[in-house]
Amino acid sequence: MKEYEYKVSAAGRINLIGEHIDYCGGKVMPVALSLKNTVYIRPNGTNKINLSWTTLPDKVTLDIDKLESYKGLKYGNYQAGAALMWQRAGHKVIGCDMLHDCTVPFGSGLSSSAAIEVSTIAALATLAGEPLDKVDIALKAQQAEREYTGVNCGIMDQYASACGKKDSVMLLDCNTLECEYLPLLLGDYSLVITNCNKPHSLIESKYNERREETERALKMLQQHLDIKCLAELNLADFKKYGAELTGILRKRLEHIVNECERVCLATQALKAGNVQILGELLNKSHASLRDNYEVTGREPDALVEAAQTQSCCIGSRLIGGGFGGCTISLVKTKCIDEFKEFTFNSYLKATGYRAEFYDTEISDGIIITKL
Repeated sequence: MKEYEYKVSAAGRINLIGEHIDYCGGKVMPVALSLKNTVYIRPNGTNKINLSWTTLPDKVTLDIDKLESYKGLKYGNYQAGAALMWQRAGHKVIGCDMLHDCTVPFGSGLSSSAAIEVSTIAALATLAGEPLDKVDIALKAQQAEREYTGVNCGIMDQYASACGKKDSVMLLDCNTLECEYLPLLLGDYSLVITNCNKPHSLIESKYNERREETERALKMLQQHLDIKCLAELNLADFKKYGAELTGILRKRLEHIVNECERVCLATQALKAGNVQILGELLNKSHASLRDNYEVTGREPDALVEAAQTQSCCIGSRLIGGGFGGCTISLVKTKCIDEFKEFTFNSYLKATGYRAEFYDTEISDGIIITKL
C-alpha cells in the first residue's frame, strides 16, 4: 500500500453491558476491538472520492458537490454520508482515492457501520491536515448513520469506534459524553465473541420501533416527573409510575431501568475484580433483552443457551441492536476450545446455522499511520 499516503483505521466494538440504553441517555460499557475498518487514502487532485475495497470488486466514485445523492448505493453509502456530514460541519473534503479494508464482519452486531463512518471522517480530516477531535468525529459519524442511512442510533458505537483504548473498557455516559476508562481485568476468564450467522439489518428490523416506544414512554412519564431521558428514572419512580404505562411500554421501561442498574453493578464488579458477579449480570441482561425488550430471537437465544449450560461459562448475552448478530460469553480461558466445540455443535443442532468465533483483542479506536 506504499502508493497511498495514510493508513487510518477505526475499531469495531462490543458492549460489555448496557444494551439499548445509549439512546435513552444511559451509561454503557463498550470496548474497541482489533477488528477494524482501515482506509488507505491519497489525494487525487480532482473533485471526486474514488472508493474501492479489498474484499469487493466494486468501484464507486462520489462527486464531492453531490454527496447527498448516494443514499441508495449498495456500497459506498456509509462513506458518502460520513463525508457529507463532515462537509456540512464546515470541514474541507479533498478529492481522494480511498481503499477500504474491513475486518469487522458485516451484519454481526460489532458495528462495522460505525467503523466505516469513523475511519472515513478521520481519513478525510487527516488528508486535509486538520487536528483530530475524536469525540467530534464520533458525533458526525452518528449523524451520518441517523440522517443518511436511517438508523436512529445512539452515540455508543461511534464513540467506542473513535475513542477506544487498548485493554480498557469505557464507562460512557451517553447523556453527557463523560467517559471513564477502566482496566478490563478478567482473571482466569476471557471474553468469547460468537456470531449466530443469521443475517440481519437494523434498518429492516424493529430497532427504530424500539426507539419510538421509548420516546412514547418518556413523554408519558414527563407528565409526572421532571426527567429529560429515561436513564434518569430510578427504580423507586419506576415502581410508582410505571404502572400507568401500557403493557408493552412497561416491559420496555423495565428493561431500561434495570439495565442502567446492571451497568452500575458491573462497574463495581470490575473495580473489585469480581468476575462472577459480572457473569451473573450478563445472564440477567440477556434475559431482559429476551423477555422485556424482545430483541433477541430464536437463533441468539439458542446460542446463549448453549453457552450458559456449560460450567466453564459464567455469563453470556446478546450484544448489539439485536435480531441476530453476536453474543459475548465469559469463559474460563483454559476451557475455550471445549467451549467453542460444544457451543458450535449444540447451536448447529438447534438451528441449522454454523456459529462463528472471533479471535480479537481490546484495541485503540482511531489509529493513524503515515505511509
